[in-house]
Amino acid sequence: MFLNTLTPKFYVALTGTSSLISGLILIFEWWYFRKYGTSFIEQVSVSHLRPLLGGVDSSSPSSSTTSNGDTDSNRQNVSECKVWRNPLNLFRGAEYNRYTWVTGREPLTYYDMNLSAQDHQTFFTCDSDHLRPADAIMQKAWRERNPQARISAAHEALELEDCATAYILLAEEEVTTIVEAEKLFKQALKAGEGCYRRSQQLQHHGAQYEAQHRRDTNVLVYIKRRLAMCSRKLGRTREAVKMMRDLMKEFPLLSMFNIHENLLEALLELQAYADVQAVLAKYDDISLPKSATICYTAALLKARGVSDKFSPEAASRRGLSTAEMNAVEAIHRAVEFNPHVPKYLLEMKSLILPPEHILKRGDSEALAYTFFHLQHWKRVEGALNLLHCTWEGTFRMIPYPLEKGHLFYPYPICTETADRELLPTVFHEVSVYPKKELPFFILFTAGLCSFTAMLALLTHQFPELMGVFAKAFLSTLFAPLNFIMEKVESVLPSSLWHQLTRI
Repeated sequence: MFLNTLTPKFYVALTGTSSLISGLILIFEWWYFRKYGTSFIEQVSVSHLRPLLGGVDSSSPSSSTTSNGDTDSNRQNVSECKVWRNPLNLFRGAEYNRYTWVTGREPLTYYDMNLSAQDHQTFFTCDSDHLRPADAIMQKAWRERNPQARISAAHEALELEDCATAYILLAEEEVTTIVEAEKLFKQALKAGEGCYRRSQQLQHHGAQYEAQHRRDTNVLVYIKRRLAMCSRKLGRTREAVKMMRDLMKEFPLLSMFNIHENLLEALLELQAYADVQAVLAKYDDISLPKSATICYTAALLKARGVSDKFSPEAASRRGLSTAEMNAVEAIHRAVEFNPHVPKYLLEMKSLILPPEHILKRGDSEALAYTFFHLQHWKRVEGALNLLHCTWEGTFRMIPYPLEKGHLFYPYPICTETADRELLPTVFHEVSVYPKKELPFFILFTAGLCSFTAMLALLTHQFPELMGVFAKAFLSTLFAPLNFIMEKVESVLPSSLWHQLTRI
């Protein structure tokens, strides 16, 4: 009787009102999401309803305060997309070429190798090279794109005299083992030290000698750094650490080689965590450019103190201790700087050989860091578990990192384009910044609004037909209930059923 008394106007009013209410909810949800980065309904359900139902929320964002996000947001992103020389780049002949022989794939892109050629011309040549025949040959060799032509030119230069840069080229590209590369670098060291001493005495005699001394200094630093890396690769880690420390003391101003990152990796291998902390205290400064090595090593040290006993269930019940909070904040800081590293550390993405150049905060830097530091994270018990439990909270803390940062300036948009030039996309899927997805409740509200609006339109156009459909739908919906009522009525005594219906 109730359904028969409903008129088409009632259905029009009902669906119209439903559309209006769901539309208002959708507008409010969208505004709240744009401002705070989360759904209001989702936040209320997680924060208030879920604890009442016995649930836990182990991924609530930490209450860190912003430091310099607003002031640094005015910086141009283009400067951050500068490509840097990878301080831990591999040897072409002994490592990159070996990968090519085994797999048939080229680990380095043409763009990456072209940047290396430009670096070699900058570091290993100067305007006075034409005065020495061997240096003149090597000046042409560094510009040569054909590897065999470069190697032949290096042998030709060595026939004239002991040329340090010729030894460097052969050690990098011709020899196939690290042991052979170390022998050539030792020969290069003798030749490079002689040239350095001679140019040091004449450096103040004119601009030409000044440029020559600068070139000889770069050559000497490069040789010593590569010798230290050879020692590290051959297992003589303490010797490598000593060589790196001596090199940093002898040439403290040459920060372009980022030798401290080589030193951090070697000290982590020795598990000398106090020395690692001392190096971080010197280089993790607000005025110096950050790197994934610095940020994630700092996070590893803080996680090391709490990770062995960390449990997300226990932490959700009792809350985070001060040490655990510091570790979580350090992980959030590292992830904000480079969000691509955790997937490689947690082995959610496959590693490839790191390129010779990296882009700060990009996928190339994440690969270069993880390639050498994954073993150090695995060595610290529970560190990867703590990272797994906390790293995604960074994206809830910063809903729009492309527009506003929390501890660093906004994430540069140009990193994806540069990484595609640096990394071999043929067999590697470039990691891009994780986009903020719309919460479920916003999608649900949008669908509900669209559905009720469609019902309102159909009811307005076909009121009688929609009334029939509504009656049929309600009859079908209440059919199981009517069936149960009939069964109950047949089982219970008529007098008792009469009293229940009156109640």
